Amino acid sequence: MSGEDAPAQQQNAVEPKQETKPAEEPKPEPAKTEEAPAGAAEADAAAPAAATEKVPEEETFSYRALVLTGYGGYDKVKLQVKKGKPVLKAGEVMVRVKACGLNFADLMARQGLYDRLPSPPVTPGMECSGVVEAVGEEVTDRKVGDKVMVLSRFGLWQEVAAVPASHTFLIPEGMSFEEAAALPVNFITAYMMLFDFGNLRPNQSVLIHAAAGGVGIAATQLCKTVKDVTVFGTASASKHETIGEGGVTHPIDYRTKDYVEEVRKISPKGLDIILDPLGGSDTHKAYNLLKPMGKLITYGAANMLAGQKKNLIAVAKNWYHQFSIHTLSLIQGNKSVCGFHLGYLDGETELITEAMNTILDLYKQGKVKPRIDSTWHLEQVGDAMRKMQERNNIGKVILSTEPMPEEEKKEEPKKEDKKEEKKKDEKKKDDKKKEEPKKEEKKDDKKKEEPKKEEPKKEEAKKEEEKKEEVKKEEK
Repeated sequence: MSGEDAPAQQQNAVEPKQETKPAEEPKPEPAKTEEAPAGAAEADAAAPAAATEKVPEEETFSYRALVLTGYGGYDKVKLQVKKGKPVLKAGEVMVRVKACGLNFADLMARQGLYDRLPSPPVTPGMECSGVVEAVGEEVTDRKVGDKVMVLSRFGLWQEVAAVPASHTFLIPEGMSFEEAAALPVNFITAYMMLFDFGNLRPNQSVLIHAAAGGVGIAATQLCKTVKDVTVFGTASASKHETIGEGGVTHPIDYRTKDYVEEVRKISPKGLDIILDPLGGSDTHKAYNLLKPMGKLITYGAANMLAGQKKNLIAVAKNWYHQFSIHTLSLIQGNKSVCGFHLGYLDGETELITEAMNTILDLYKQGKVKPRIDSTWHLEQVGDAMRKMQERNNIGKVILSTEPMPEEEKKEEPKKEDKKEEKKKDEKKKDDKKKEEPKKEEKKDDKKKEEPKKEEPKKEEAKKEEEKKEEVKKEEK
């Protein structure tokens, strides 16, 4: 990225503890929906009478979930139906999910490049929002009906999720479910990097890569809460107007310009803080761009992601250019290098809660607000992932658990047909372009051949003339 979105390897903090009743054999459903077993044994084998009473409800309870079935392209994430009601443990709540956030780490996970997601089959999803439907034992600060946002290591791309109550946060009044699903990962990441690591203060300068992505927009908004902070932001040219309005002082088109040179033109001494989600050679550039007492905070390796499936060349290239430095160089340069990965802060509940409370206070004051790029149904997860991976989003990409209307389902094949037609048309155009040089070459060859054909004729004509001259001489 500059992958235009959230970090490759940052993400959430808690592994969900979800258990379910025995499941039936999988049965394929129409419209891309499959049926998958929910997993786990009977919760209380010692109380058959009680269990028997619950059987009807347990057997009829089902919910849709997105499941990563293997590593690879967009088609590896499938919509399935799980059966069996999640069993709540002490300290957990059951949330009826309304919206889920899509993060760059989810794209990495699909290719097997994100180590905080268990092996397939598994339900991804690090953040969501919804309504509390049930409360487990020992839960005192949540009740049925509470609107909450949830942070987790995985398991939230589904209609129902059982999660620790300590990893839910009450949604402020006026915040939509889409905004709530867009806030946890991006804003906690940006906040902790800028303030816990970066110690951002007035009159400082910050470089934000992927400034039009989820973390980029969150970081820009947070920079604006501090007086006179100069923000440099990389993004494709088409996004400059938007990020400029959002608070980026100096937008830089990383596709056509060398961002290092552009920064040096404006700030010859370098920068105070650089947020690096790219990795590889870009981390070297970032370190060299720091001014004395500057801080480099690296939080991803987006340069490893190239194409739908794992690109071994891109991965190898990223590792080959991996940044490393001797402590004496840090001392002599008066610089610091920090690493951030929200997914490894599993046990730091108090730290996460403190950051989230501060962010929610800023939201209530109108100083920060998640920007939603687009919302997709669970059935459209492939298109949603494609949009983010191709860097076409400005802000957060959201997945909605609301079932896709039948009319839209009918339109989907038509859209696919149009895409195929468009690809065919583009291919024809490309073929024509390829044929044009060949035609030109043929024309040139003909032109070259024409003089060659004329030369023998000239020679013959010359010989004829010579013969005529000889005849005339003889006659004389």
